[in-house]
Amino acid sequence: MLNKAMIIGNLGRDPEVRTTPSGQSVANFTVATNRKWKDREGNQQEKTEWHNVVCWGRQAEIAGQYLVKGKLVYVEGRLETRSWEDKTHGDKRYRTEIICDNFQMLGRRGDDMGGGSAPDSSAGSGFDDDIPF
Repeated sequence: MLNKAMIIGNLGRDPEVRTTPSGQSVANFTVATNRKWKDREGNQQEKTEWHNVVCWGRQAEIAGQYLVKGKLVYVEGRLETRSWEDKTHGDKRYRTEIICDNFQMLGRRGDDMGGGSAPDSSAGSGFDDDIPF
């Protein structure tokens, strides 16, 4: 069986980092990916898909330190869906997340897309830098 997710997109917000009661760090953030195509009439179309990402341990701490809204990032991990009961109406809710195994900041060091540089940033990505928000 294989459960692998790999995305490249822009951070939708700064990571929220917290510590669990057992003392482990966890970071949550969203990444937006875009798909562009031409419809039958030749008009340019675009769709943005939002992905929920969860990092644990040292990666969560690094994400909180270096990732900022708008920054281009590569995320690799596995898909996991969790469910819970809505406290207001009692409805069952679902959320699919990418549980991050690895991430890498893309773009140029010190670019205007996310503030300061990080130790493991790579050179230019070659992707369109349009931010969907």
